[in-house]
Amino acid sequence: MTDSLVVITGAAGALGRGVAQAFIEAGHQVVLVDRDAAALRAVYPGDKAGQYLVTVDLTSREATQRTLNDCLARHGSPAVLCNIAGGFAMGDAVHEAGEEVWQQMLDMNVNTLLNACCAVVPRMITAGRGKVINVAAAGAASGKAALGPYCVSKNAVARITESMALELRDKGINVNAVAPSVIDTPSNRAGMPDADPALWVSPEQLANVLLFLASEQASAVHGAVIPVVGRS
Repeated sequence: MTDSLVVITGAAGALGRGVAQAFIEAGHQVVLVDRDAAALRAVYPGDKAGQYLVTVDLTSREATQRTLNDCLARHGSPAVLCNIAGGFAMGDAVHEAGEEVWQQMLDMNVNTLLNACCAVVPRMITAGRGKVINVAAAGAASGKAALGPYCVSKNAVARITESMALELRDKGINVNAVAPSVIDTPSNRAGMPDADPALWVSPEQLANVLLFLASEQASAVHGAVIPVVGRS
């Protein structure tokens, strides 16, 4: 898989940076996708060979199709799609959560994934190979108080992963997901100052699992939603 083209969404975020660095160090070319052009440039400064920066709002099907198609037409068929883009929100009971919160969680965690897959998977089918790796959540395996919209959206990621795996495994494409617990990011440390981040999962640890799922060693793995929970 060395020197394969890897598409990474949410590449400017904490987890996206860790995943991108792991694939770059493993010798892959990377398409680094984020909606924030300034953040992308800050994280990946300069024009480096094999690193292609793409700015697009992944919640728009049309914009995602157009932008990724333009990029992939220039740089070739991707071997791996890592759907890292997503978000988190909590605070209200299900009967109190506003419509905007439900839509935000579905847009950030489900529609970004679906739109990226719609743009990338047909190219994988044509090539007869590919790996799609999604990010679910260990905590969304069951409902949680004040986390209804988030749990619903991340549970949908797991079910989409399983459905896609059944649809694509006979086309040479593996679809799997990781389900992390709390990830050790600056925002999580700021939001939970009394917690012990040593118990959490680091972006580097999570990236190593994605590297495995992208490798030929995982060629027999289809539809797995792998818990990556550290010691939490």
